[in-house]
Amino acid sequence: MHLVSLGILLALSALCSSLDNGLVRTPPMGWMTWERYRCNIDCKTDPEDCIGEHLIKSIADKMADSGWRELGYVYISIDDCWSLKHRDSNGRLQPDPDRFPSGIKALADYLHARGLKLGIYGDMGTYTCGGYPGTTLDTIKIDAETFASWEVDMLKFDGCYSNSSDKALGYPKMSAALNATGRPILYSCSWPAYEGGLPPKVNYTLLGSICNMWRNFDDIEDSWASVLSIIEWFAVNQDALQPAAGPGRWNDPDMLITGDFGLSYEQSKSQLAIWAILAAPLIMSNDLRTISQDAKNLLQNRLLIYINQDSLGKQGKRVAKAGSLEVWTRELVNEQYAVAVLNKGTDGLPKHFTTNLALLNITECTFGYKLYDVFDEEFLGTVKSEEPFVVTIAPTGVVLLFVHPASTKHHPV
Repeated sequence: MHLVSLGILLALSALCSSLDNGLVRTPPMGWMTWERYRCNIDCKTDPEDCIGEHLIKSIADKMADSGWRELGYVYISIDDCWSLKHRDSNGRLQPDPDRFPSGIKALADYLHARGLKLGIYGDMGTYTCGGYPGTTLDTIKIDAETFASWEVDMLKFDGCYSNSSDKALGYPKMSAALNATGRPILYSCSWPAYEGGLPPKVNYTLLGSICNMWRNFDDIEDSWASVLSIIEWFAVNQDALQPAAGPGRWNDPDMLITGDFGLSYEQSKSQLAIWAILAAPLIMSNDLRTISQDAKNLLQNRLLIYINQDSLGKQGKRVAKAGSLEVWTRELVNEQYAVAVLNKGTDGLPKHFTTNLALLNITECTFGYKLYDVFDEEFLGTVKSEEPFVVTIAPTGVVLLFVHPASTKHHPV
């Protein structure tokens, strides 16, 4: 333990300051390959859905021409399995030329020309999780310089095939190396997920100084059970997690799976609502070329995005439980709030829930508050803090409310 602690101090001493890239003052938004496309490298029999430049370009075209970019969805990130199984003669990572014939720099140019940003994947270990070349302590500098030379805008840095000591040295060292390139590169760290996600093993003060975002918990899968397990873990551990988040440094409960196969419409709303309350990155992993209109409407809901992107950057919390119902709240700027009532029940019967804003500690405005149903896009009326109101929540569904002072004249979006 003494050697690991000394190593952390030495690595930090090289940082000069914190991760000084000025990025993601609100949670990043975009799209990533992993959950939907995994490590599909079979471009001969599955050319439309394999990990390659064709997939990335086709998603980029959709992001640029179907309203996603204008709403803030700008990062397109290639996850694992993009490279060859060996480095080049200069020790540099290299893309698979069959799947990325134009190279990564040309792909970044393609995205940049459309107002988008390119993300790429690395691993602080001997190999990536998919068995491709990882980044060791000796190759951090050359890998950071390679990514910068390709004009990459985001690095997801995973943690397979390594140990706690190497991670404790490597994650800060990569932060310093990215800084040293002079290119602003969003740095997404998987470090805490490999160390249990919680103090004292995870030092969130340190993470906030070296990373823009970090994975805390298990990988999401395309199921309601997976979404529920993530929501519950964040709720149970919220007192440790919530203070860590803020502008430029975000907890990441993993990708949005709305538009895939595993969630119902109500469950999709639930994931989106809780991710907005958590001030989580909104990184989709789906097929934007074939996504349903219902799923697209949910993901492009302007008020949902307004809540998620609130500039205060304060992560929300679960504040009450009653049977299958949970209440979550998030404080926003200008005495605004978001309130989510989640129904985890599966009995087929919608639940009626009565509350008032005072019970949720929303009391500042003596003139009362206006309530909006975010997903139904409906104004529900004006209430005083002590005045009761009722919401009805479908099984495995949610009601997400936007609450703002009645004295505010205009709806924000």
